Amino acid sequence: MSATRVFIARLAGCGVFDPAGDRVGKVIDVLVSYRKSGAPKATGMLVEISGRRRVFVPIARVTSISAGQVITTGLIDLRRFTQRGQEVRVIAEILGRKVRLLDGSGSASIDDLAVELGKNGEWVVSELFLRRPKTSASPFARGATLFATWEQVVEEAKTEEGQSAQQLIATYSELRPADLASALLDLPDERMIEVAEELDDERLADVLEELPEDEQIDIIAELDDERAAEVLDLMEPDDAADLMANLPEERTEAILELMDEEEADDIRMLMQFDEFTAGGLMTTEPIICAADATVAEAMALIRRKDVAPVLAASVFVTLPPYEVATGRYLGVVHFQKLLRYPPHERLGSLLDTELEPVKPDTHISVIHRTFANYNLVALPVIDDENRLIGVVTVDDVLDHLLPDDWREEGH
Repeated sequence: MSATRVFIARLAGCGVFDPAGDRVGKVIDVLVSYRKSGAPKATGMLVEISGRRRVFVPIARVTSISAGQVITTGLIDLRRFTQRGQEVRVIAEILGRKVRLLDGSGSASIDDLAVELGKNGEWVVSELFLRRPKTSASPFARGATLFATWEQVVEEAKTEEGQSAQQLIATYSELRPADLASALLDLPDERMIEVAEELDDERLADVLEELPEDEQIDIIAELDDERAAEVLDLMEPDDAADLMANLPEERTEAILELMDEEEADDIRMLMQFDEFTAGGLMTTEPIICAADATVAEAMALIRRKDVAPVLAASVFVTLPPYEVATGRYLGVVHFQKLLRYPPHERLGSLLDTELEPVKPDTHISVIHRTFANYNLVALPVIDDENRLIGVVTVDDVLDHLLPDDWREEGH
């Protein structure tokens, strides 16, 4: 059943479908337009379709909004979204703004707002969900909430301050890092940095890995050395090394001195290699086991929450020590093969020795062809002593195959 009144924050991430029931994208935001009198009216939705392309769907082409889904007429203009001057994005710009209640009871911030379908077919802002300032110093305290109509409030004079960074983060709390990175790229530079600084260290590390180089540098430049070290510590070593290679040398050394010693050593090693070689692409955190380790032991390592899916696809077998740089490289066991054997089977009997490792100075063009020829997910990198020093994964190969601005093409 189609709703006639919808709260906007609940629409973020909802699927958008055509009349046949095929999914065409997801809702990123709703745009409203201010009028000379009365409440703003909704003009349309910002929708992300395939390839992270952002398009505008006029509200007139939305036929139904219900149970977490939006149905359209199926006619979508594929031109990239461009925000017009009179339009305001609700999630990115309005939520969190301060308003003053006209009954004299004080101020509040906008936590959400509802749009309602009128008899004339227009969706108009009908109700605001507001939150009063908290009255306790406790970090867990929250202000009282209330509902009000648009006519019962007035936006405070300093509207250019916009919404609080915390409010925007709360709205996007369920987004995956790649989607949050895309959302940050939609914001003005100063706003992007403000929101990024409010993210917790782990979330910021994940988002930085998804951002283009220029934005990474802008954000790190605003962090003090201690926090930068904490965040870079949480990033994949290859991503952290790529980022730090673009920082001033003095700052790089200052941050490395503050990082975990093992992580810092990995990053120093990675920074020695040219960006367009196996050494410049590889990560130093593959899953490594001994030849006499069992299938059960390997599966336990794969199940760890902190192991990226692309690294969980392969277990690399070496002689001791079992951290890079390891002992002599023996071979790899693919995850699919582990599933075919009993838990007590030894990895040494399951080795794929046909996959030829590469040296760290192997050029990226050779790596591209190797991945394509053998349908690889990960490629081992060894040094002159045949020790495993890292692996190149398919996601890093794709990053270099795509144009520099691929993350922004959908905007």
